[in-house]
Amino acid sequence: MGIYSEKVMDHFKNPRNMGELQDADAVGRVGNPVCGDVMDIYIKVEDDRIADISFKTMGCAAAIATSSMVTELARGKTLGEAEQISRNDVAESLDGLPPVKMHCSNLAADGLRDAIKNYRSKMSGKPVEQRPVECADCPMLEECEQDEG
Repeated sequence: MGIYSEKVMDHFKNPRNMGELQDADAVGRVGNPVCGDVMDIYIKVEDDRIADISFKTMGCAAAIATSSMVTELARGKTLGEAEQISRNDVAESLDGLPPVKMHCSNLAADGLRDAIKNYRSKMSGKPVEQRPVECADCPMLEECEQDEG
């Protein structure tokens, strides 16, 4: 077996929920300037639940697979439940990721939380400060830089 599990390769080759959700209620955008991964997570909310979700990702196989998996994990959950999806939940659902690729699952979970935050901001009428995800926020920065070098 290669460095990726069969589930990672399946979600990379056959991504679920890929593409822009035209009638999205909110979008979360995250990225990592070191590795170049950029994710957009689109959500449609009905009765405080994620009724529909999709993604657009530019990145490696792990970034695409984790984006696909986070949409599967979040669909049908309440916003509160979806906010609790962690990077470890995403990685475990894919039967693991190489340590150097854990930052990809971190981005997918962060993108989902960003979409929820943007939705809540929109509903409350209070704008949220848009802060780009910086590499300094990523616990895998050192490994990521080694991977890119």
